Amino acid sequence: MEKRTAHRPHRLPTGKCKLSGALALLVALCALPNSAAAQDWFRTGTGLGVSKPRVAVADFASRSPATPPLASLFSDVLRNDLDYSGILDLASKSFYPTQVPTAPGELNYPDWQNAPVSAQFLAFGNLTANGSDLSIEAWFYDVQNQAAPPVVGRVYRGQATETDTRKFAHQFADEIVARLSGGLPGVAATQIAFVSTRSGNKEIWAMDYDGAGQHQLTSLRSISLTPRWSPDSSRIAFTCYPTGVVSSAQICMYSLLTNKVVSWPRFAGTNSAPAWSPDGAKIMFMSSMYGNPELFTTDADGSHVKRITHSVGANTSPSWNPKTGQEVAFVSDRGGTPQLYTMDAEGAEAQKVPLPDMGYVIDPAWSPNGQLLAFSWRRPNGNYDLYIMDVVTHDLVELTRDAGRNERPSWAPDGRHLVFESTRTGTRQIWSMLADGSNMRQLTTAGQNESASWSLR
Repeated sequence: MEKRTAHRPHRLPTGKCKLSGALALLVALCALPNSAAAQDWFRTGTGLGVSKPRVAVADFASRSPATPPLASLFSDVLRNDLDYSGILDLASKSFYPTQVPTAPGELNYPDWQNAPVSAQFLAFGNLTANGSDLSIEAWFYDVQNQAAPPVVGRVYRGQATETDTRKFAHQFADEIVARLSGGLPGVAATQIAFVSTRSGNKEIWAMDYDGAGQHQLTSLRSISLTPRWSPDSSRIAFTCYPTGVVSSAQICMYSLLTNKVVSWPRFAGTNSAPAWSPDGAKIMFMSSMYGNPELFTTDADGSHVKRITHSVGANTSPSWNPKTGQEVAFVSDRGGTPQLYTMDAEGAEAQKVPLPDMGYVIDPAWSPNGQLLAFSWRRPNGNYDLYIMDVVTHDLVELTRDAGRNERPSWAPDGRHLVFESTRTGTRQIWSMLADGSNMRQLTTAGQNESASWSLR
């Protein structure tokens, strides 16, 4: 996995306001008359920009001959997870004392409280293997308060494999993030589905949130597009071109429980861009079954088809508000060019979302808290870049600029991260970033990869 320096986000210029290089300056100087309000709307929506605790992660100790590589792996994965969480400041290992604790009785508080470490919290522990069995003892302490019990104390048991070691490191990181963020879980244990050509056809693949463990799910040997996780992460709805009698694009369903594509109805015309309702009971998708590309809903099993939009022009790319379940963002060219619209879940009260410039809008994605919309926008300069909009005030932040073509954003369930596709390295690849546009990471390198979707758990 490749890490790259992030392009810093910009607030969209209004009037004579100039673009700034950093978000803090940008939101303070531009657009809204009250600079504090300008700063607050984005931070409230993403959870970024707030005061961050300083955390140290000691190297986990190996207590058996087979575990040194696993101890090193656990420590590295845990550090990377916490560093990318967006909610804490990770103290550099170069500041750590020579002797690090492997159990609570070995913890010397001043070593970690004082400069140069100056940590508020410390993670530490040990790994032991007995044959093929692995045991990991992991603690997370508030080192500024010696009287306090451990914030987290866990024993993980599994197989002495890299897979289980990574899994337990992710679980420990997510619990730490949950404790430091008021209960909002981390995303280290989540998955990202995407489309890849590396096996010769466009198939659905999945990977860990950090790009590890990339593996193929479907083997349809045709074209698969736009995967979308169900809210319980047990299924993936996607666009497919099944072989056989029906040759047009259809909605297909992959089950993570049975590890295979399961039966789903076929409809006339072209069918694409599935989106799950927040409760997992319905799927909205684009279909030309009656001629014009319109939005339809079905129950999750494909039954009870209902037409939602009735307009001139094409309607596609629905995204359900996950907070309310009553609003849908979508793309329509009913006004001549693809633009962003919203409506209620029954198709009523459709209205265009005003943008301060011309161009094409595609791929809307609603944030988990229902306050922000991410989308790709090709403005008159001809480049597709990613933006985030506050759905109430319509204030905008530009996340990418002029670095390839950037499309199809998908939110992580914590609302602090986004995954997207970009051609910035010359080929189409999957990238992730914090939701303020910082800390971009390239997740894929083999083949062409697109249409990423972040699981909700």
